[in-house]
Amino acid sequence: MPSWNEVLQEIIVEQQMGAQDSIDRVRRRYISRLHQHTGRNIICYYSGWLQKPGFSLSSVNDDDKNGFMNAVYQMDRSKGLDLLLHTPGGNIAATESIVHYLRQMFGTDIRAIIPQISMSAGTMIACACKELVMGKQSNIGPFDPQFGGIPAYGVLEEFQNAVEAVKADPGSIPIWQALIAKYHPSFLGECEKAIEHAGDIVKMWLISGMFKDDDDALTKAEAIVTALNDHAGTKTHERHLHMDDAIGFGLKVTALEGDQILQDLVLTVHHAYMHTLASSNAGKIIENQSGQAIIQFSA
Repeated sequence: MPSWNEVLQEIIVEQQMGAQDSIDRVRRRYISRLHQHTGRNIICYYSGWLQKPGFSLSSVNDDDKNGFMNAVYQMDRSKGLDLLLHTPGGNIAATESIVHYLRQMFGTDIRAIIPQISMSAGTMIACACKELVMGKQSNIGPFDPQFGGIPAYGVLEEFQNAVEAVKADPGSIPIWQALIAKYHPSFLGECEKAIEHAGDIVKMWLISGMFKDDDDALTKAEAIVTALNDHAGTKTHERHLHMDDAIGFGLKVTALEGDQILQDLVLTVHHAYMHTLASSNAGKIIENQSGQAIIQFSA
């Protein structure tokens, strides 16, 4: 299958032949071939946050459900779904709603394929699937909640540090007052509830999906949630966790390298999306194997 440069060359050849939609043609050609290989429905959920860091709609949001509804329309849902994820994450409520919709359509017969990066809420979506398909280059990330880029766990840790510091040295009260005063009085409670909510829904998805009918489902789900929803353990929300990490946490992971044809097709589709996002004003694409797509433009 084509490399990054070979995919680019295919796009250039299409352009030279007069195709106005050369990038779309090449990308959709390989999505169709991926569908033919797996025999399963394909939805590609691709964000251009790496190419367009200022794009406000790059994260998971409620409008994305329209893209998924458009992609699911007229699918043979008995064939299950392979969901290619490339996203920085986003709103937890929107994520919960999207997962609910996809499960209404496909039950738990959903695989998450991660060609490169599916972080935060993208990891939550992956945990709602029956398995993850990851390669040596793939990453998921912690899903500890954020508020405007501020980690909820970080706020709670800072507050606890303030309490302990003041107990040890009452003279430090003015210093800690200045730091803690930047938070709204109800903010600590919101942080605690967000952490609990994220953990609860992911645990529920794991028990009802990935570990369905497993006698140890609760224990396994709780171990995974503890690993992925713990800022103290992962250290940073941007932490890139590899396939070996995911397996170590207890997630069901299939190595992309185990099927050479699948690996080639998935990476070729990924290359095609990277070219699309880098060479056009597309900021997010939600697309199926038939070429049905909703594209959000960055400008």
